[in-house]
Order: sequence, then structure tokens, then C-alpha cells
Amino acid sequence: MVEKHELQIDATTENLQAVLDFVDEHLDRLNCSAKARMQIDIAVEEIFVNIASYAYSPETGKAILKVESDEETGMVRIALADCGIPYNPLEKGDPDVTLAAEDREIGGLGVYMVKKSMDDVLYEFKDGWNVLTLIKRC
Repeated sequence: MVEKHELQIDATTENLQAVLDFVDEHLDRLNCSAKARMQIDIAVEEIFVNIASYAYSPETGKAILKVESDEETGMVRIALADCGIPYNPLEKGDPDVTLAAEDREIGGLGVYMVKKSMDDVLYEFKDGWNVLTLIKRC
């Protein structure tokens, strides 16, 4: 059975814990492994903090989280949406992690970690909304 839940919240770093609590509530129902849960939490934190920090800067706007979980397959889809500045974080090339930290460009490592830890990451700009979807099997 597929469950769908939605949270609309101000995109501020102060609301990060509420976002993680919302996601974790649904991961509990799927009996997610500790490893998958940690990877999902880190990915959601990275994307939500990026939205809070950059999407509406210097203003504050809304973020919408949609969680779809399927108990039969153990899959979870988490869509994070904002109507801030259009930006596809997947377009930026991956950082060269073979270089020493001081030799790398600043930024991009968080999104790289998200892409590596999720089964799939999708982006679309639809009806004025940035929508980044994280897909992971628990």
C-alpha cells in the first residue's frame, strides 16, 4: 500500500528538525534500516538547508515536502519543492574527490553525497516550482 503525506513549512534552518521528524515518522512505518534512514536524513537535511539558505535569499519562502512510501517494495520517495530561484543542483558537475580538500572548488560536495547515497535523484522545474525528488529503498 502506498502512503502519501505532505508538509508545507517555512524554509528556514530553524525548521530543519520539524522536517526530519516528519520524514522519520514515515521511515518508521517502513522499518527502514539504520543505514538507509541515516542516508535519507542526511540527504533531506542537505537539500532542505540549501533551500532555506539559497532559494529565497534574502527573503523567506515556503518549502513543501511530499513523502510517498510503499510498504510492499520498501521504497520511499521524498520530493522537496520550493518556488524560489530556479536551480537544478544536478546540472553542476561532481567535485573531483581525488583532489586534496584545499585544491577543490568550494561547494557541491553535499549534493554529490546526496546523489551517491540515494538510489535515484530527480529534478524538475514545474509550474514555477523547483522539485528535487529523492528515491531510496529502505
